[in-house]
Amino acid sequence: MESARPDKARITVIDLARGVALVAMAIYHFQWDLEFFGYAEPGLTSVGGWKLFARAIASSFIFLAGVSLFLAHRRSFRPSSFAKRLAKIVAAAALISIATWFATPGSFIFFGILHAIALSSLFGLAFYRLPWPVTLIIGCIVVAAPLFARSEFFDHPALWWVGLSSSNPISNDYVPIFPWFGPFLFGLATARLAESTGLFDRLAKIRSGAWSSPLETAGRHSLLFYLAHQPVLIGLVWIFSQVAPPDMETPQVQFLNSCNRTCTGTADEEFCARYCVCVLNTLESENRLDDLFSNSEDTARQERLASTAKSCTTSANDTQ
Repeated sequence: MESARPDKARITVIDLARGVALVAMAIYHFQWDLEFFGYAEPGLTSVGGWKLFARAIASSFIFLAGVSLFLAHRRSFRPSSFAKRLAKIVAAAALISIATWFATPGSFIFFGILHAIALSSLFGLAFYRLPWPVTLIIGCIVVAAPLFARSEFFDHPALWWVGLSSSNPISNDYVPIFPWFGPFLFGLATARLAESTGLFDRLAKIRSGAWSSPLETAGRHSLLFYLAHQPVLIGLVWIFSQVAPPDMETPQVQFLNSCNRTCTGTADEEFCARYCVCVLNTLESENRLDDLFSNSEDTARQERLASTAKSCTTSANDTQ
């Protein structure tokens, strides 16, 4: 995330863009925290507009990381600068993984946005000198790959970072190389095109007013902001929850709300109502409802849930 010093004058417009993305990220995470503590409906941030919002934010960060890689080394590659920046990102990514392992072990972040930026930066070295149309085309292939290249070969946890497993693993922030290396390549391609047209020289002359200073400062220190903002937000919501606890719904109501909200994104309401009730009744009859809300994740449990979902899909389709 952190930008490196370019060979020419610093382009504050890029810092500003990164700062705006950080604010958007904080808004999304605050909503996620409200959901986590029970102040918002379960599953709200994983569907609909919130889901699109999250993907747009992640795409913007990775795109800007690609732009930053080109700007930092457009004249000549500087190994020491690159290694120092990469080490910071890798250390931060490891910190996120460790922290989330203890906080939410069933959905910890094993390959999130920082992991993706770190590995994309390494892979990006093979592309940042290529003509921008070539990089752009490869980026499109990377983005489209999950649509046609998924395989059970990638189902082993050691290969989840690739992003081509038959189904996505559970994680609070899953940003695999396919398709997310694509926005990074788009950033590289856009930066090379901007360089060839003199756009960067024009952007470097733009100075925003005093209003943009906080955003530009955040953009220059994006890694620090990223690491600090969520503990602060969670702490604030936790303090509020001690003063005004949320109205907690029963696990059954929580499940039905979450299931229906997710289901209606791809199917009609009548089917979703039948499907969700079927899943709930099956889990309750097998005394597995508590297991659904557990942080413990194992292959056998996922297979049982998948079997229940498949059976209830058939049942819901057959019921008139």
